[in-house]
Amino acid sequence: MSTQKPFWVFAYGSLMWNPGFAAPETQAARLHGWHRAFCIYSEHYRGTPRKPGLILGLLPGGACRGLAHRLPRAGYDAVRRYLRTREIDNDGVYTEEVRPIHLHDGRLVEALVYLADRQHRQFAGKLPTAKAVALVRGGRGATGTNVAYLRNTVAHLRELGLRDPALEELARRTGASGVR
Repeated sequence: MSTQKPFWVFAYGSLMWNPGFAAPETQAARLHGWHRAFCIYSEHYRGTPRKPGLILGLLPGGACRGLAHRLPRAGYDAVRRYLRTREIDNDGVYTEEVRPIHLHDGRLVEALVYLADRQHRQFAGKLPTAKAVALVRGGRGATGTNVAYLRNTVAHLRELGLRDPALEELARRTGASGVR
């Protein structure tokens, strides 16, 4: 990997529909070697310490399809601070790394990628389905309900023409509206 600043961020959950900054370019993208999973207890955005929700992280293995947002050159440092605050500072459950991703137009670019920290106390790993359903149904935090987070993720994947059978099954079992 180069030592240049990464000008892309890989989005696989809420960053797909709510990046929080004006991206000059967005493309469908694929990250090799990692897959999307509901594997993190949320004690801030989609739950509380007393009643955690469950959010997405990236775990080793497979490939993950999502979006890549190009970071603006003007205001780059402010956007990086925003992403660091959003993804790392609140709970510290993600690690920020730079990884190569494949853009839909064929380019291979380096991007910021937020991986689940498997040593963090909020790392849940693979949970039994019944427990995951209960956490998602009951999760409500600073940015809304866990069900809405799941519904939005599944909807945005469908808009991209992508299917995630595990997320779709979780959405069916949690009663996320609009998911059949």
